[in-house]
Amino acid sequence: MDPSDPLRTAEFLVVDTETNGLGGDACELTEIGAVLVGGGELHDRWETLVPTRRPLSRRIQAYTGISQAMVDEAPPAPATLPELAVLLRGRVMVAHSASFDVRVLRQAFRRAGVPWPEPPVLCTVAMARRLHPLARQRKLALLAASLGIEVEVSHRALADAETCARIFSALFPRLCANAVTIAEAQDLLGPVRPARRRTAGATDGGHLPAGARRRLPDLSGVTDDPGVYVARNDAGQVLYVGKSMRVRTRVRAHFAPSSPSTAWTARAETVEHHPTISELGALVLERRLVDELRPPGNALLKEVDEWVWLRCRLDIPFPVLEVAREPAAGAAVNAGPLRGRAAAAELAEQLTSLFGLRRCGRKLMLREHPSAYGQMGRCLSPCLGDLDPNLYRRRLDDALGVLTARNPRRAILAHVDDQLAGAVAQAQFERATWLARRRERLEVLLARVGPGLARTADRPRLVLADGSGGDRWEVFWLVGGRVADWGPLPGIDELQARTATALRGTTRPLDAGEIAAARTAATWIAVNEPYALELGTPPSRARLERFVRACGAAPEVALAA
Repeated sequence: MDPSDPLRTAEFLVVDTETNGLGGDACELTEIGAVLVGGGELHDRWETLVPTRRPLSRRIQAYTGISQAMVDEAPPAPATLPELAVLLRGRVMVAHSASFDVRVLRQAFRRAGVPWPEPPVLCTVAMARRLHPLARQRKLALLAASLGIEVEVSHRALADAETCARIFSALFPRLCANAVTIAEAQDLLGPVRPARRRTAGATDGGHLPAGARRRLPDLSGVTDDPGVYVARNDAGQVLYVGKSMRVRTRVRAHFAPSSPSTAWTARAETVEHHPTISELGALVLERRLVDELRPPGNALLKEVDEWVWLRCRLDIPFPVLEVAREPAAGAAVNAGPLRGRAAAAELAEQLTSLFGLRRCGRKLMLREHPSAYGQMGRCLSPCLGDLDPNLYRRRLDDALGVLTARNPRRAILAHVDDQLAGAVAQAQFERATWLARRRERLEVLLARVGPGLARTADRPRLVLADGSGGDRWEVFWLVGGRVADWGPLPGIDELQARTATALRGTTRPLDAGEIAAARTAATWIAVNEPYALELGTPPSRARLERFVRACGAAPEVALAA
């Protein structure tokens, strides 16, 4: 199996093992159970007992219910392990505390002379740690209970494999919200390594050339005002683009003796200063210049932050809620930015369950039987092929209605309250208890993701950002998922004309640079909460004048962006 294969369409074999309870080389398999999982459903089961070389202790026989007579009558491992190898081929292996199961299986395969198939491996303990952090106890039965999964039999391989498979199916939508491919899922669930100390040359992979001396480039055109700086070599080629609220001080810091040596600082001869008024202006301009100039010094710089979007693409059949780093372009509804991918993914899962939306991937796979969520009444099961699209669209419109409300938090909780009142009125006390727990959890999630839920990326708005002194202002028009226009705050007449032009928008699809610039602006706005005016229709001159006056802003006349 190729690790770059899509996660949503992969097949998974959930495996559990029972052993003789001994450690090291003395550890031997007594039983193997496996369950095939695909499309969020449990399919074929496979199990076998395995004979042991050493007699089983009374303690382990009482603990697992596997007697000495049972393993004595079991088929030999060289006959059964090839069957398991065939089942694992082309599939992802899933296990609870997977490192243990992989170790004992490798050991058993080696003793039996059967090649280990080397499947990709995912661990449900790691999934719970990363995607279900409220579950403090991660033993199999306790973790299952925290997800509402009943466990009737424990410490038998097939029964534990089925429990593990149900846990995996419950957490799988959250995993897909955080990873697209099998390799990304393995990286996400891998061990957390401490951050390494930044080394010399980490900006662009280069080190200070031998014999090169650190010296200040020509800073004659650089002041200590906000803006973006562009470093060039003696041939005029761009080496690095950066931003700062005090550009001259920041550039000099790059060349201080205590700063790490990089390839671009050794070759920089001149530095240009592109002034802006606000920090937001510097961020947007830096993003645009990096996308346009592609400087080698910025090659390895990555945006590492906690902000994501909750989005719904409307150009697919039976649309789904999903979490992504950037808002979707085209026909889509985007809410955000939200703080924290895990919290946003859980919020998407809660809303999906609350409104009965489907959890599978964008490509709808037809099935003969409903998924586990469909059987529990938490999904309308369009995968069966007999669902009225209008019914699903009504449910989707209800979900998007609370997301795009003026106060989404209030709208979501009011919807749950209505459902709760209806369940109580109809004496559905089990459902009422479930809804009450869900409401409590939603309150926690809505507080955790921050106020960005109330700011859909598709809602046009005009944003004012002030400079460090508070006496100079920049204006930004965010329309259609892009920064449509921006610059120093002009006079009211020009402000009205540019607002009307920005609202007319463009039919050109969004490119990657525009999406990245809009994301940069939206995350800064979510953190700093500047003055903003929503633009449903072109505002009147009087409305713009009232807005500018309420912000305490004055039009800028001298500085060009």
